[in-house]
Amino acid sequence: MLKGFKNFLMRGDVVVVAVGLIIALAFSTLIKAFTDSVVNPIITRAQGGHSVGLGWQLGDAGNTATYLDVGQFLSALIYFVIFMAVVYFLIVAPYKFFQARRGIVVFDDPKPVRACPACLADDIPASASKCRYCGTDQPSTPARDAV
Repeated sequence: MLKGFKNFLMRGDVVVVAVGLIIALAFSTLIKAFTDSVVNPIITRAQGGHSVGLGWQLGDAGNTATYLDVGQFLSALIYFVIFMAVVYFLIVAPYKFFQARRGIVVFDDPKPVRACPACLADDIPASASKCRYCGTDQPSTPARDAV
């Protein structure tokens, strides 16, 4: 039972989805900080308002609603970079190493592809001799001839 659970967790799809969700959550924090600290004060400036910090006062001195707080945004940006580095070095890199030991390649560069002239499918491997969809012979390429 535990072996099955381990195999489920180590499937590439589960880890890719988990990493995607983590990145999305961190990116949402970055976007929220940008909107709260940069966009909202610009919009509020049209209405009128003072604060202290790293940034510029767009309205009356001391109105926090019209303060362009660059420091808070930079803080969120630094958080995002550090968070992504932690995700990469503590999750992605060990997972790649573990899967490579099992003979599975994950997070690899995509293989070169080309389009089939007959059915116009654009995901035929560059080294393929026949189209996987319509079965037509593919024109030879220098890379395929060298193999």
